[in-house]
Amino acid sequence: MKKVLVVMAVMLGVGCVSASALETSEDSVKTCCSQATQDKYTKIEISEIPEVVKTGVEKAYPDQTIKEASVAEKDGAKTYKLVITSKEGTESSVVFNEKGEEVK
Repeated sequence: MKKVLVVMAVMLGVGCVSASALETSEDSVKTCCSQATQDKYTKIEISEIPEVVKTGVEKAYPDQTIKEASVAEKDGAKTYKLVITSKEGTESSVVFNEKGEEVK
């Protein structure tokens, strides 16, 4: 009987440690994700998109057109959030840096 109680106490102890470790990792994931989405994009005209970015979109997504554009600046680097549409009318949101490279 004593062995059963000892085993149960050990199992509860391990379970509590695992649960607290799991909670910590969830908090760090929430912090990471909320920081990544804090970039504030400002809507711009399509004509304001640099040619290098337009060329990058054309290469990565042929036969699609840019419908909307927004820009964000962080640490002196600009990123462009673009809404592109296919010929069928399907819309997608993509992000490119100022060098015309897609940011994933």
